[in-house]
Amino acid sequence: MTVSNEQMIGFYSTMLKIRMFEERVSELFAGGRIPGFVHLYVGEEAVAAGVCAALKPEDYITSTHRGHGHLIAKGGDVKLMMAELFGKTTGYCKGKGGSMHIADIELGMLGANGIVGAGLPIATGAALAVQYQGKDSVSICFFGDGASNQGTTHEAMNLAACWKLPIVFVVENNRFGEFTHQSRHQTIEDIADRAAGYDIPGVVVDGNDVMAVYEAASEAVSRARQGLGPTLLECKTYRVRGHFEGDAMAYRDLEEAREWMAKDPIDRFQKKLMEKGALTEEQQAEIESAMQKELDDAVRFADESPFPDPAELTTDVYTG
Repeated sequence: MTVSNEQMIGFYSTMLKIRMFEERVSELFAGGRIPGFVHLYVGEEAVAAGVCAALKPEDYITSTHRGHGHLIAKGGDVKLMMAELFGKTTGYCKGKGGSMHIADIELGMLGANGIVGAGLPIATGAALAVQYQGKDSVSICFFGDGASNQGTTHEAMNLAACWKLPIVFVVENNRFGEFTHQSRHQTIEDIADRAAGYDIPGVVVDGNDVMAVYEAASEAVSRARQGLGPTLLECKTYRVRGHFEGDAMAYRDLEEAREWMAKDPIDRFQKKLMEKGALTEEQQAEIESAMQKELDDAVRFADESPFPDPAELTTDVYTG
C-alpha cells in the first residue's frame, strides 16, 4: 500500500494531538478542574489514528470509557470535548455526558460508553441500518481485551457474521481489563483467535505501529464495503496510564511496562518520518506549537462557558 508523506504527517499529527490532549486532561484533573473520572488513552494512539484514517466521513464508530482518542481521530473538536469534560453547556452533550459518554452523531461518532462491551451491539445496529438502507458506510467498534469476554461481544459478532454486516470489530488489547492482566482473565494470547468461532477473519497487528494498523484496517474496511462481512482486528498495544487517573497501578509488572514504553507509537513514528526525510525538526515544532495553542484555546473556551441550569436537568435525558 502506497502512503504519501502528507498522509503520514497526518497520522503523526493525529497521534500527537491525542497525546497532548490527554496529557492536558491529566493536568487539569489533578488540579481539580475536571469532575468525575477520566480514563486516558496514552500509549494507544496508533490504533485510533490508524483505523480512523481508513474511514470516510460517513462511516460510524462506537467507543469506550477510554474514548477521547477515538473522537479526536474521527475529527472531533477539542473545544467541545474539553467543555464536555468540564461539564459545561457548550460541550458535545451539553455537559451531561462527561468523559465517558461523548458523542457526535454528525461525525458518525455514536458515543463513548461507560458500560464495558456496550458499544458492540450499537455498532452492529449501525451496520445493520447501513446494510438495510443500501448505503456504502462501514461501522467500526472499538473495545478492549476486558470487553472481549462479555456476552454482548459474542452476540454482536455472531449476528454480524451471520448477516455479513459491514462492520470491523477493533479490539485494543492494552493488556489490562481494569486492574487485571490479560494473562489472568484469558487462556489465549491472541483474542483474534476467537474469530474462528464465527468464520470471519481474525487479524493480529502491532497496535503501536500506526502504519501497520492503517494497512490492516484499510483491508478490513474494504472487505466490509464489498459486502463480505466483518473482521476481528486485534491491535496489540499498552495502557501507559492506570485504569483511571489516580490509580496507583500496584498490580503492574514494571519490566513489562518498560518494554512497552520503549515501543511508544509516537516516538517510533516520529523517528521513522525523520529518517525518511518526511518530517523535519522545524515541522515537528510547528505542529506541536499549533496544537498547544489549540488546546490552550479549548481550555479557555471551557473555562468561560456556563454550567447547565438546574432547570435543564432532565432536558435531552428522557423522551416520551
